[in-house]
Amino acid sequence: MNILVFGKTGQVAKELAILAPNATFLSRNEADLAKPDSCAAIIAASNADVVINSAAFTAVDQAEDASELAHAINAHAPAEMAKAAAAKQIPFVHISTDYVFSGEGTQSWQPDSPPNPQSVYGQSKLAGELAVQAAGGAYLILRTSWVVSSHGQNFVKTMLRLGQSRSELAIVADQVGGPTPAASIAQAVITIAQAMVSGQAPSGTYHISGTPDVCWADFAREIFRQSGQPVDVNDIPTSAYPTPAKRPLNSRLDCQSLLQDFGIQRPLWHAGLADILLDLKVKP
Repeated sequence: MNILVFGKTGQVAKELAILAPNATFLSRNEADLAKPDSCAAIIAASNADVVINSAAFTAVDQAEDASELAHAINAHAPAEMAKAAAAKQIPFVHISTDYVFSGEGTQSWQPDSPPNPQSVYGQSKLAGELAVQAAGGAYLILRTSWVVSSHGQNFVKTMLRLGQSRSELAIVADQVGGPTPAASIAQAVITIAQAMVSGQAPSGTYHISGTPDVCWADFAREIFRQSGQPVDVNDIPTSAYPTPAKRPLNSRLDCQSLLQDFGIQRPLWHAGLADILLDLKVKP
């Protein structure tokens, strides 16, 4: 199976490279998502059996002041990729986010729950989803939340860094979601890609997120417990930590259809966290 991946340095792309070392990974220099037509041309010239888009404009707060760029990368580029893949009759796998929802309530979001993004980032990702669906080819959109790994910048690495110099931290406790190991997302993407290439998978939108759902403060406590850092975590509300972009209070994702159609269970984030700490050589 010839796999073409947009993205090379992101958390999911790094994990995909471990699982599929023979895949072709495109960096920003090789495929500029700010120039969507160039992405389509790469697909048209490739011998790929499946295209995976793991790249995105993920700077949520910066997107508020860079709407045009965020939409170019998160909406227009996936649109052109999906159309190019459809023209070659090869499947397209696209990673999206819980930010397409309003973040209200306490019920887990279903794949067909009405979207209502509250930030430019979420709006751009929703626009990308709609464009992928409209491209006319075989596609799968995989929404996820709270991605963590030993790569790049994420909540786990931030907590470990702050824990080295702080004995006490104030962490938001009214945002709830599922921390999702990038390794688990990558494994799911490979499973999905194989099924789609073999013609055994439907097009559609699915969710993957870690279990159990937890708030950021309790997630931080488990990070410090597993890493052996003596840091006290104080709960604060989102209102006490204002940001340019509105964060969803409810990032719970219902992942049942992914289990039913692909046999992929929700990853256990406690175990995923232990693996991340092992990768980072963090010992309690």
